Amino acid sequence: MDTRTSSLSQLPSRVGAARIGIGGPVGSGKTALIERLIPAFAARGVSLAIVTNDLVTAEDAERIRRSGLIDPARVAAVEAGACPHTVIREDPTLNIAAADDLEALFPDVELILIESGGDNLASTFSLDLVDWWMFVIDVAGGDDIPRKNGPGVLKCDLLVVNKTDLAPYVGVDLAAMAAQAATARAGRPMALTNCRSNDGVDAIADRIVSDVLFR
Repeated sequence: MDTRTSSLSQLPSRVGAARIGIGGPVGSGKTALIERLIPAFAARGVSLAIVTNDLVTAEDAERIRRSGLIDPARVAAVEAGACPHTVIREDPTLNIAAADDLEALFPDVELILIESGGDNLASTFSLDLVDWWMFVIDVAGGDDIPRKNGPGVLKCDLLVVNKTDLAPYVGVDLAAMAAQAATARAGRPMALTNCRSNDGVDAIADRIVSDVLFR
């Protein structure tokens, strides 16, 4: 399956909701980012649904359902049962089916967020599954992550460096980490976020509305 990074010229001609992948290591803040994006998209009039992936549980889906931020029926859970990247890259059938089911249940859905189960820096999304994807890393995971040149960091459409508020507490020079990430990505898009305070989230929502929904 094609694992190349997408661009506007490569977006599939799929009829229906746009599909966006959100990947990254365990604990990087993917679910927290989704919880912040839900009201941001609502404020922009975007009809949303969500698919979460976990190894053998529906923990992330249940967290989002309990949040009160979105109709619980608009959140589907996929249990990977194996390495998390398997169901977003090698054989994304389960995720495709879950997204198709949500579109059938909610014909008004414009955007489906597909959260990967936490995985390593080699995790990427198949373009059979998503139109555009972001990769989330966090400051507490180490300022050397951008220098490791993992496919997730290099190939995603948007790199998100999360938990910027933790930099002073873990000995990370945030400006240097951001500069190294920008160098690794050769100027391709990236964002700095602090989901606890909502810093940087609106800019991500605006980029998706512009670059994916073409508004």
